[in-house]
Amino acid sequence: MTKHHGYALLCAMVALVVALSGALYAGVAADHGPGHREENALALPQDPAGSAVPASTGVWVGTWGTSPAGGEPGTAATGMAGRTVRNVVHTSVGGTRARVTLSNLYGTRPLTVTHATLAVAADEHGAAATPGTLRRLTFGGAATVTVPPGGQTVSDAVPVAVPHDSDVLVSTYSPTSSGPVTYHPHARQTSYVADGEHTEDETGTAYTGTSAYWRYLTALDVLSTEAEGTLVALGDSITDGITSTADADRRWPDVLADRLRAAARSGADTPRYGVVNAGISGNQVLADDPRRGAAGVHRFDRDVLARPGVKAVVIDLGINDILRNPRLADPDAVVAGLRTLVARAHAHGIKVIGSTLTPFRGHRGYGADREDVRRRINEAIRAGGVYDTVVDFDQALRDPYDPRSLGPEYDSGDHLHPSDLGYRRMAETLDLADLRDSALRA
Repeated sequence: MTKHHGYALLCAMVALVVALSGALYAGVAADHGPGHREENALALPQDPAGSAVPASTGVWVGTWGTSPAGGEPGTAATGMAGRTVRNVVHTSVGGTRARVTLSNLYGTRPLTVTHATLAVAADEHGAAATPGTLRRLTFGGAATVTVPPGGQTVSDAVPVAVPHDSDVLVSTYSPTSSGPVTYHPHARQTSYVADGEHTEDETGTAYTGTSAYWRYLTALDVLSTEAEGTLVALGDSITDGITSTADADRRWPDVLADRLRAAARSGADTPRYGVVNAGISGNQVLADDPRRGAAGVHRFDRDVLARPGVKAVVIDLGINDILRNPRLADPDAVVAGLRTLVARAHAHGIKVIGSTLTPFRGHRGYGADREDVRRRINEAIRAGGVYDTVVDFDQALRDPYDPRSLGPEYDSGDHLHPSDLGYRRMAETLDLADLRDSALRA
């Protein structure tokens, strides 16, 4: 067999596995569960008192999102039964109506939510709501919703002024256990927990417990006139911002959202996008992990294509295929997996910006053979045969005196993950004009 035929066979095998796996995950992505209802942007909504409010204009975009990574350890028996979870999330763009997505992807029993609310946070650090902004959430018109194991549900939209660059509180109460709580660890954002049902508590005094996780909540969408679409950042712990300062919104997708808003204010001819962070720490392109989420090729439909109004995706995946593979990773297989993601995006008219893989010399997983795999993947990416546009995070962050290492100022200290300055450098490396270009690589 020639080298060319061998590579073609490898690509075909990867494509077949991805197609079969994608069919399984697409079922979960498409099943929004009870309460899902398509919203007409020009429909006449009802305010909480039941009276009609003026029709809203704009488009539905993702202003915040996260990816479910697994079932929370220690919650298999009782879950969050009898407690109220108040997730705190940070918006990238504002809007006049809002809706949320709740997930029971890793639950083993139905998740019954009897009370749910949304409110704008009163300040940057706390569980209190801004007076007058708290809204009850319904699902298909009902206050109670039951989400089956492996499913998710989207709330009805509520009229509320959601500011950009602000914190929003989403509170849920379930009287019974769904088994393992579907969660996102390493949120880098403090959320809150209260004993009993306190979803409509504006003061936040009942929320005596704190959490470093996001639970159940995977999306906050808004009807926005500030944005024309959604950008999704698909990645691993580097996109997740695992080493960024907590409660400071310094992950690189946060900084990118800041740049997009600043450019819009200045009148620059740049895209206006809400930014959704779909990073999962430890995530790989090809291999699933029960503690680190489904592989990129398996979760792409759910975490990218299912978001509203997606115009562009930035992909930064591959480091963990190198570091977590018990044997030496095959760079051709990783690149073939990345090409599969690009093909799926193109089928939906989505622009794909892909990054080179950043240095990790000095990390405990480093070795000369693994460095060679990283080099070969980066060569393929830079050659222009993978993505529509390349953002060279490797070049931006590497030490000019040792390109195998992160620059000292960009290193968080573990020689793999960037510092706050490194995350900022990544966001600043992206050319905003490239995000708008609709020309897709053939």
